[in-house]
Amino acid sequence: MKKIYDNIILGAGPAGLSAAIYSGRARVDTLLIEKDLVGGQVADTNDIQNYPGQMVEGESGPDLVDRMSRQVDKFGADRVTDTIQSMDLEGEVKVLHGVNGDYKGRNVILATGSYSRKMGCENEDQFIGKGISFCATCDANFFEDFDVYVVGGGDAAVEEAIYLTKFAKKVTIIHRRDKLRATESIQERAFSNDKLDFIWDSVVEEVDGDPILNKMVLKNVKTGEKQVIEADPEDGLFGLFVFIGHLPNTDLFKDQVKLSDRGYVLTDENMQTNIPGVYAAGDVREKAFRQVVTACADGAIAALMVEKSLTEY
Repeated sequence: MKKIYDNIILGAGPAGLSAAIYSGRARVDTLLIEKDLVGGQVADTNDIQNYPGQMVEGESGPDLVDRMSRQVDKFGADRVTDTIQSMDLEGEVKVLHGVNGDYKGRNVILATGSYSRKMGCENEDQFIGKGISFCATCDANFFEDFDVYVVGGGDAAVEEAIYLTKFAKKVTIIHRRDKLRATESIQERAFSNDKLDFIWDSVVEEVDGDPILNKMVLKNVKTGEKQVIEADPEDGLFGLFVFIGHLPNTDLFKDQVKLSDRGYVLTDENMQTNIPGVYAAGDVREKAFRQVVTACADGAIAALMVEKSLTEY
């Protein structure tokens, strides 16, 4: 691609979409690149309750993302679907090398988000997609009237467990502590749900099955005692949904952009990284809170800073 964009945004989650809306509306020549489905993690979220201005009666991630995406189109940002394999971020013109071609821009906003953290138990990779899932909205219907287990104790884990009760015969939350970390309002909903049960102070040590998941071994982190859980013989399987946090998608640029000890991109309050003309926004950035609203704010700030830099230039 010979064209040099004023702004390239990598990633079309809430941060990237917000950046594209602000950048496009400011008449900045903008390209939005996404390798997969638009929306990032929020597209897998069934129920959003705290996004300002959302539908009060209820809002799903896909609906919110769809409206954001249509705003991007309204304000004229170019869009392309491609997988970026490497990038050269130093210099006045940045180059992103994709499977389908190269993309050049004077500024780049990294909005690559994060991905689900695995449990790290024995045989885990073998059963991803065969009983183990990281997305309740995507896979809940596969486990209708089956037993389902959810690993985690934060907001996401408990909210998704509540959602899974609409489909599963019973949902059991497995948490490594003796109390949930979710907010009080979410906990209240969980404890009042008759289809939710809890296994405390425990982690999944091993999963097994042939060919699908039907057995796992839990270990009590306080006593060391092990518990074997097997699927109901009539069912032959159970679901295991994992919500224990995320890791940043920084492999593409980790050798160029400065990262924190935890692997997230370090920026100043204006989303600027250590490289001039390179910004980061959303869950990929080191910060205290990772919510849709904070991702959108990051994207807006980064886009405004790009516009300001172009005006000053």
